[in-house]
Amino acid sequence: MSNDDSLKVHDLRPAPGAKTAKTRVGRGEASKGKTAGRGTKGTRARYQVPHGFEGGQTPMHMRLPKLRGFKNPAKVTFQVVNLDKLSSLFPEGGDVTVADLVAKGAVRPKQPVKVLGTGEITVALNITADKVSGSALEKIMAAGGSVTEA
Repeated sequence: MSNDDSLKVHDLRPAPGAKTAKTRVGRGEASKGKTAGRGTKGTRARYQVPHGFEGGQTPMHMRLPKLRGFKNPAKVTFQVVNLDKLSSLFPEGGDVTVADLVAKGAVRPKQPVKVLGTGEITVALNITADKVSGSALEKIMAAGGSVTEA
């Protein structure tokens, strides 16, 4: 590129039509004058109508049903650990506590843990957890392990 064709900062301009002047309404009787694009007469010509106003028809927020019931503040939400996860985390078997699961990153601390029975287990695990499902209990006992609910 020769020096004459190079792009210079003082030559930069917006594309034609990219910058349009703000439309000034209500100035004289021409295009957007007189009624200023509001039409003639009526509520909308005289003042603003609230958002959601439907002309006297019951508005949408009143037609929809209210949210029923309540949120139980005493609800206990368990963190779930399945048997297939336990067998992959503890392939050699042994004792498994909630602290061990937290250390391995399977669950978060300060929340109760429930062991569920998805997957198979082949090693004997001695599990201490807050809750254990019936199917998980059967599979753990069949593999030679034990369960203590804390």
